[in-house]
Amino acid sequence: MTTDQYGFDTLAIHAGQDPDPRTGAVVPPIYQTSTYAQDAVGAPRLGYEYSRSGNPTRDALQECLAAIEGGRRGLAFASGLAAEDTLLRTICRPGDHVVIPNDAYGGTYRLFAKVAERWGLDWTAAPLDDPDAVRAAFRPGHTRLIWAETPTNPLLNIADIPALAALAHEYDALLAVDNTFASPYLQQPLALGADVVIHSTTKYLGGHSDVVGGALVVADPGLGDELGFHQNAMGAVNGPFDAWLTLRGIKTLGVRMDRHCDNAERIVGFLSEHKKVSSVLYPGLDTHPGHETAAKQMRRFGGMVSFRAAGGAEQAIEICNRAKLFVLAESLGGVESLIEHPGQMTHLSAAGSALEVPADLVRLSVGIETVDDLLADLEQALG
Repeated sequence: MTTDQYGFDTLAIHAGQDPDPRTGAVVPPIYQTSTYAQDAVGAPRLGYEYSRSGNPTRDALQECLAAIEGGRRGLAFASGLAAEDTLLRTICRPGDHVVIPNDAYGGTYRLFAKVAERWGLDWTAAPLDDPDAVRAAFRPGHTRLIWAETPTNPLLNIADIPALAALAHEYDALLAVDNTFASPYLQQPLALGADVVIHSTTKYLGGHSDVVGGALVVADPGLGDELGFHQNAMGAVNGPFDAWLTLRGIKTLGVRMDRHCDNAERIVGFLSEHKKVSSVLYPGLDTHPGHETAAKQMRRFGGMVSFRAAGGAEQAIEICNRAKLFVLAESLGGVESLIEHPGQMTHLSAAGSALEVPADLVRLSVGIETVDDLLADLEQALG
């Protein structure tokens, strides 16, 4: 199934998920097995021999991921960071160089600064919404990859995907886009020129805060084969039950994202008028510096909202602690609303670095609850 044949929601529900040929079950079975009986030596049945190398439930998820991102191959992993690590070690070698956002997710920063750097991979942080700064960060002959987030986590900056793709390809580099915040429903990086899409499937794709996973989707089958080899060789795959939970979540991705966006827009309007909020970070605002770019490459502007507390870091922490319906927790993209203080939670690993986030910043993952209840909770949390 491809986007040329069917719409997004149809692909999310059906791609890779034909009824079971033996029983007619409309939901793919959970193949909870580690190994498979072989018909003869060297003749595994349907190619399955060991579940690290291949599992029918994971294959169903991978086919669905490729379809909803408009790619040629999807690969599922045990976590978003496992997917990131596999991508880096597939396309880079010691001595190579990568350009990353100067406001990247804290876990991504930690992977580069504390793990990949020791392996011999060099990196430079640059504002990806400034093409001149990205070009200046390039090291011709050594830069192998631009690593983009758009919107970024947690400052919600926007990168121009076609412009970054053109720049990367000019230098024979690749563009990888972390599409976790937008989801495939709101943004299609491969169609805009990216070479690889990255997801923490824990977030919007799973959508119910009950599974951890990651994914890569690529446009080039050859790169897909290389990644597939490393997926098996490195072994950071998700289990069949995790794959099944993620597939279940994807079925409702489109309708959930519409509600996430509806609720976020109402909350942005409320926060923009509140005296205890000094600024609201949301690409749907006309005043956002990346608004025009986001409007070109996104269907809508998403369910993530960040704001800065007028009273500084102490007030930001107090707001997080006072929230009731907004659950104080890391992660994002589930049906329930979450609130966090990035500086001391998800982005603590970036403290003291050039990627350190403002201490007065609060990040909201706006869920799909009744929006008036969410607004009332924010009202009391802001005091």
